[in-house]
Amino acid sequence: MDNSKIFVCSLPWSITSDSLRELFSVYGEITEAIVISDRDTGRSKGFGFVTFAQEADMQKALEMDGKEVEGRSIVVNKAQPKTGGDRKPFRRQR
Repeated sequence: MDNSKIFVCSLPWSITSDSLRELFSVYGEITEAIVISDRDTGRSKGFGFVTFAQEADMQKALEMDGKEVEGRSIVVNKAQPKTGGDRKPFRRQR
């Protein structure tokens, strides 16, 4: 897991990957900013990830936790590795 990546949720539906990058760019150089969208509708799922070039910049960006963006209080945390879980692959009934 990248030590300079944050998870951002409770995003306003209007936020795009570009506007997410712009929102956090004040904290340092960003290598990637992505808002996760529904694969069927293309609509934002209300969360995303921002990866900074430097871990120190990521630490500064954590102060955005609880800040209001377009009327919504966003949640900002250090990204955690995805756990395997016990999800089973989808199988169509025949």
